[in-house]
Amino acid sequence: MKKVLVTGGLGFIGSHTVVELQEKGYEVVILDDLSNSSIDVLAGITAITGKAPIFEKLDLKEKSKVESFFEQHQDIVGVIHFAASKAVGESVDKPLMYYENNINTLVYVLKSLLQLPTQNFIFSSSCTVYGQAEQMPITESASIKVAESPYGNTKQIGEEIIADTCKVNTSLSAIALRYFNPIGAHSSTKIGELPIGVPQNLVPFITQTAAGLRQELSVFGNDYPTPDGTCVRDYIHVVDLAKAHVVALERLVGGNNATNYETFNVGTGTGSTVLEVIQSFEKVSGKKLNYKFAPRREGDVIQAFADTTKANTDLGWKAERNLDEALLSAWKWEKHIRNI
Repeated sequence: MKKVLVTGGLGFIGSHTVVELQEKGYEVVILDDLSNSSIDVLAGITAITGKAPIFEKLDLKEKSKVESFFEQHQDIVGVIHFAASKAVGESVDKPLMYYENNINTLVYVLKSLLQLPTQNFIFSSSCTVYGQAEQMPITESASIKVAESPYGNTKQIGEEIIADTCKVNTSLSAIALRYFNPIGAHSSTKIGELPIGVPQNLVPFITQTAAGLRQELSVFGNDYPTPDGTCVRDYIHVVDLAKAHVVALERLVGGNNATNYETFNVGTGTGSTVLEVIQSFEKVSGKKLNYKFAPRREGDVIQAFADTTKANTDLGWKAERNLDEALLSAWKWEKHIRNI
């Protein structure tokens, strides 16, 4: 079995990707410092796949420990790098924490990866690199704008670091996957999104409001130049996103990449307003949501949805699940963890 390292593998997207990798026959090693995840997720992965991945609690900011780990796992055929802090608002308040955690760790992992016989790297990037794009849908050739937040900047800098490293290391092959808005949960309800504290994202706030944990949902801004005045985003089911990582890894392992550094948008290609998401959730859940309009939130772009042509054509990947399915899975997960 080919061995793959997944950093941040107990997080929301990481855990779903580990499941897809195991179901494809890969041996998975997870590194996670549990700063934004739970060890319980390991049991959920194991229950779904019937096999426990190798897990090591490790803080990637500790360079010597990263080097030691890679020395012990010379047979890794690929690294999927999720480990990073990801809350836009928090990054504005704590920029140095974000630069240390998101940039230093990437550098340490890449330096160690370059010592291995096989050097394949998948980077967890984001559509935040585009800022407020001038044209919709957004293609991979859209200009990279000045970042709206330190978080977004770490993704831009991260991509630059990987591209620069690939230029001078022809043995390294890397793909940056630019996610749009991942939502939903595994159909088994054994893993899903587990936000710590107050959710930063729309869908967990919706499900927590429906479950009675939150009194009401705030919709930030209803005066945007969109069909109903609320922000437009491209919401992708987390299982579809997880599958994109497996396809990207197999592209590199099989030597099918066009160049040794590639970027792909990973979304559905459909934009939905916040109110459309609320209406879809109410339809699939049968629950009426208590929501109010609030002032616009700093750092929010008006709209962002993907042109997925490159991923569909070159990567051979396509999102299969729609908004209703994704929201229903998120609601089933919420009911499961709340015992509703």
